[in-house]
Amino acid sequence: MSSRLPAPKPIDDLSAWLDSFAHPSALAELAVLAACVVLAWWLVRALRGANAPVSDSRSVWFGDRLIDGVLFPLLLLSLGYLARTVLDRYLDLAVFTVAIPVLLSLVAIRVGVKVLQVAFGAARWVKLLEQSISWMAWLAMVLWVTGLLPLLLGEMDQIAWKVGNSRLSLRNVLEGGLTAGLVLLLALWVSSAIESRLLRNATGGELSLRKAVSNAVRAILMFVGLLLALSAVGIDLTALSVLGGALGVGVGLGLQKLAANYVSGFVILAERSMRIGDNVKVDGFEGQITAINARYSIVRSPAGRESIVPNEMLITSRVENLSLADPSVYQSTAVTVAYDADVAVVQSLLVQAALSQPRVLRDPAPSAQLSAFGADGLEFTLVYWINDIENGQGNLRSEVNIAVLLALRSHGIEIPYPQRVVHSR
Repeated sequence: MSSRLPAPKPIDDLSAWLDSFAHPSALAELAVLAACVVLAWWLVRALRGANAPVSDSRSVWFGDRLIDGVLFPLLLLSLGYLARTVLDRYLDLAVFTVAIPVLLSLVAIRVGVKVLQVAFGAARWVKLLEQSISWMAWLAMVLWVTGLLPLLLGEMDQIAWKVGNSRLSLRNVLEGGLTAGLVLLLALWVSSAIESRLLRNATGGELSLRKAVSNAVRAILMFVGLLLALSAVGIDLTALSVLGGALGVGVGLGLQKLAANYVSGFVILAERSMRIGDNVKVDGFEGQITAINARYSIVRSPAGRESIVPNEMLITSRVENLSLADPSVYQSTAVTVAYDADVAVVQSLLVQAALSQPRVLRDPAPSAQLSAFGADGLEFTLVYWINDIENGQGNLRSEVNIAVLLALRSHGIEIPYPQRVVHSR
């Protein structure tokens, strides 16, 4: 990479290098650099407009604003490098000597920040990592421009120690760490792009299956990236075989429950026995599945409470899924009327009360049945169906009961009080 960048100015020539900014050729360089900025901005705007249907605010390439993503500084760096190559034949460069390292640092910062934001969202530790990347990139740029970077790397190369039969220096550790970070960022970038494409316009069971594939792809890419990063640092991967065996024993013994939850999460997503959006009842808690993660799932009740359910419980225990085969859910309400009431009229009023609610399905139609001859009167059961259980059940049952009460009162049909016959001797 160093061969592509402008050579750093030695410390002895720093004053002459600063004086070169006052030369008239520096104005020509500034004009060319400004033209590169305008051209890069225009290209990003054109590409963003062409990709408007598929781009979003979480895009690594485009970001929230026109110059917020990776594409703008990357295009500007490419145009600036091309302009520097051409101008280097005719001018003694000063502006582009600084501009290229600055743009390279800006690209590194944008890639690191945007990939972390897309992969991990608004996690608290992401902000600290973003600031660390920015400080490291700008510090490297300053050291490169001033010509101190080769001297600093040479001194770091002298700080060395032996690890087995190999020599390890502070420079090797730094370069290996940077290479490892770059590999992991690329793995996160690729996995986030695959996840975004897989989950686009997916709903229901298809969403669950795509989520399973997305989780598997991210895990594989991160594992491969970790291996490549360790190899770049200089760690012998053959030495990890013993660690892998010990880890297998640990998973089999101490981490059995944790491993079972992860395996259960992939089984749920692959079999689609439960999907995001399904209404379930597990361990006495009823609600809608809002997320299926690798280790646990989140069930949200209509009251707003959320339950974190280990995936193993969803596999090994009895779970009522109210939306698996058919989203329609049965509801009923009971009412008692006096024995002198007209049965046909009561049945008609009950059905009309149910149909007065828009959420009650017309197919299958509600029905009213004379279910029992009670001690206090005739007992009727009103049966109806709904298919939007996520909007609540108790509120609809209350509305139906109110409609039944008003209908019976308006037709003079008595709802009797409990009656008891007392015999006295």
